[in-house]
Amino acid sequence: MKILFKIFFISIVFSCSTFAQTSYFPERGDWEAKKPSAFKIDDTKLNEAIKFAQENEYSGSRDLRVAILEGFKKEPFHEITGPTKKRGGPAGVILKNGYIVAQWGETQNVDMTFSVTKSFLSTTALLALQDGIINNMSDPVSSYLWDGTFEGEHNSQVTWKHLLQQNSDWSGQLWGGYDWADRPPSEGSIKDWENRKLNTPGTVFEYNDIRVNLLAYSLLQVWRKPLPQILKEKIMDPIGASSTWRWYGPDNAWVNIDGLKMQSVTGGGHSGGGLFINTLDMARFGLLFEHNGNWNGKELISAGSIKEAMQSSTPNSNYGYMWWLNKSGDRNWKGLPENIFYAAGFGGNFIVIDQEKDLVVVTRWLEPSQIETFMNKVYNAL
Repeated sequence: MKILFKIFFISIVFSCSTFAQTSYFPERGDWEAKKPSAFKIDDTKLNEAIKFAQENEYSGSRDLRVAILEGFKKEPFHEITGPTKKRGGPAGVILKNGYIVAQWGETQNVDMTFSVTKSFLSTTALLALQDGIINNMSDPVSSYLWDGTFEGEHNSQVTWKHLLQQNSDWSGQLWGGYDWADRPPSEGSIKDWENRKLNTPGTVFEYNDIRVNLLAYSLLQVWRKPLPQILKEKIMDPIGASSTWRWYGPDNAWVNIDGLKMQSVTGGGHSGGGLFINTLDMARFGLLFEHNGNWNGKELISAGSIKEAMQSSTPNSNYGYMWWLNKSGDRNWKGLPENIFYAAGFGGNFIVIDQEKDLVVVTRWLEPSQIETFMNKVYNAL
């Protein structure tokens, strides 16, 4: 009996030590690195992937104000209404089992991250659901906001889920921008776009920053606190992120909440603003999602809500709650696992997560058309 107990005890100790080794969480300001060979990763092939990322820098201007105006010049009335910043060069970090196995570029340089911000924004929605501020993502937003933003036969049908999955087809104006003027179709005139037939919410996917910013405004109304404050207190501080990141909104997006002026943030840098953050802080955020919202034994985001967020929407199998999914579809990365999900932003900013392989890849200022090739090179090294 004593022998059996000793074997059982040793097996428990071994299991715990194995779990600890495979579930490393970095302390604030300190991140342990290990050689790729510690995880049987081919160092030569991994270096080839890094070299590829460095040699395939995003072709747009490093002055992001110039890059934004050039990138969205087809949009009528487009203008920059929030802060911008000149960017650094290609940078990235690769985590295996939480340890840094590769990094390149200036990983502590704070840069705009554009639509990667959307995944941070959706996180504040998951936290609202978790805290009971939102009862159900299928609830109409009009039952929470009574200021007229969701009035009318069409807009009153819009739910939180529709906004998160970008299939609401909400119609209106926000901070001086019209929904129909954001990424308009290649055909038709302004009058055609303005007077288009509206799609039933939940039936048609459309990537639209006006509606993304509408989600941010709606969440500000229910949280009654600035979303950067929510993110800082509930996510970024607990995961040991630096104090250098910032989250901005349009210059004119100030609202009165309980007698206090608060800025409604954007879900990207389409017109300036959005999240300004360094590569290592992005990697910490990715590691949290790689562990299903658990950070070193503490649940910051429920695994159930993350599972919900990663479900394919009806009109787009490659999109969940503002995370891209590598399911079969138009955005599928060939040769890579379908369980991958990722945040993606203008200019080649990515946080890629593979929970099964305990892998997080952050790459910045990679020519967007080269992400599939780059990721295949990373996986060839594993």
